[in-house]
Amino acid sequence: WKSEPVREALDLCLACKGCRTECPMNVDMATYKAEFLSHYYEGRIRPRHAYAMGLIYWWARAASFAPGFVNLLSRAPIVGDLIKFAGGISRRRDMPSFAPQTFKAWWRRRGPTRSSGPRVLLWPDTFNNHFHPQTAIAAVEVLEDAGFHVVVPRQSLCCGRPLYDFGMLDTAKGLLRQTLDALRPEIEAGTPVVGLEPSCVAVFRDEMMNLFPMDEDAKRFSANIFLLSEFLERKAPNYRPPKLPKKALVHKHCHHEHVMKFDDENAVLKRLGLDYELLDSGCCGLAGSFGFEEGHYDVSVAVGERVLLPAVRAAAPETLIISDGFSCREQIAGLTGRGALHLAQVI
Repeated sequence: WKSEPVREALDLCLACKGCRTECPMNVDMATYKAEFLSHYYEGRIRPRHAYAMGLIYWWARAASFAPGFVNLLSRAPIVGDLIKFAGGISRRRDMPSFAPQTFKAWWRRRGPTRSSGPRVLLWPDTFNNHFHPQTAIAAVEVLEDAGFHVVVPRQSLCCGRPLYDFGMLDTAKGLLRQTLDALRPEIEAGTPVVGLEPSCVAVFRDEMMNLFPMDEDAKRFSANIFLLSEFLERKAPNYRPPKLPKKALVHKHCHHEHVMKFDDENAVLKRLGLDYELLDSGCCGLAGSFGFEEGHYDVSVAVGERVLLPAVRAAAPETLIISDGFSCREQIAGLTGRGALHLAQVI
């Protein structure tokens, strides 16, 4: 557990979960990496980027008090470079912008609509809450249009996804326990949960069951959380989304493909009437925080340049670029200048 060669070998693991489904031995290297780093850094100081990006849940909550000021600082010529250096972030990366208003702030002002439809809980993950609230707002509109009564957790919660990449398993486990305790009434009532970020849903489907294998609440929650496309296909089979006769390029998030599978997403895209190309692009290259790290920038770009980025650049301006992953959309925007949409926004 303290082997330096093993740590160096795992440094280039994207934690994409592809090995679990594509390797004949089904070895889950992402889980092995998290376990190894948890032991390796016992009593040691982690790299700067581990604290900058592994703890993004808390940094984002702090930034929400003055998001405009934080964005200004991160883009200032000298101060921005100092912030990136302090966080171990490549100077060649643009920092993601915090939204002027979080999704949960919008939700508190707007409030749930009165509906007699079935109850569904929308999971406000850190990324779509603090950076891309428009995605979660679109999801509310879609779910309500499908006839559901949407609720959102009042408490501030996190699945701990970024913590796994750096082996901060005790902290991740604490966040998951907090989530299970806070949502126990909904779990016991069997309220379905919709998650928008594939990597977060993958935590509840996969990592949570590794950490709480005998916990009944964890089992019920894991079996009752869905991506938007899964929910619409399985819980709203009569819902007819509006037709959208446009061309589109679709990129699959790694965890979506390898943990949840892409069948339901394909079905919804077809119901929309899209003329789309499903890219065989593999990982986008950003892979959560991987591509933000100073030493990984070139590898991150090279991965994206295999298929995804050239295809996006070659697409006509009116072609929709669709990707459900936050990091995938950041990679596309940062290296092509094209904006990509979540399925909720497309609908």
